[in-house]
Amino acid sequence: MIRVKVKRDKGQIKSFQLKGHAESGPVGHDLVCAAVSGITFGAVNAVLELCDVPLEIDQAGSEGGYLKVTMGDNSSSSDLEKANWLFEGMLISLKTVENDYGQHISIIDK
Repeated sequence: MIRVKVKRDKGQIKSFQLKGHAESGPVGHDLVCAAVSGITFGAVNAVLELCDVPLEIDQAGSEGGYLKVTMGDNSSSSDLEKANWLFEGMLISLKTVENDYGQHISIIDK
């Protein structure tokens, strides 16, 4: 199961972590894994490209199954707000996957 933990400060997403494997299909054909990876990496890439917000990114090597992203604080409030909206969109998409495939993904949003 993929476990997603979102940490907030004053309602704003400050970091998120994904751990585990969906195991909803054979390796290379796991639709839940593909969806979660596409959603998550798409959001991270959008923040890196569109916002002047430093991200601390920690991910597993070739074995996969781990990603942690933490937003830096030393950016303009406008850029932080844009980054937060992009990550909120990511979270909505992940919750959609959870609604349909809850046996393979669990989200904790604090």
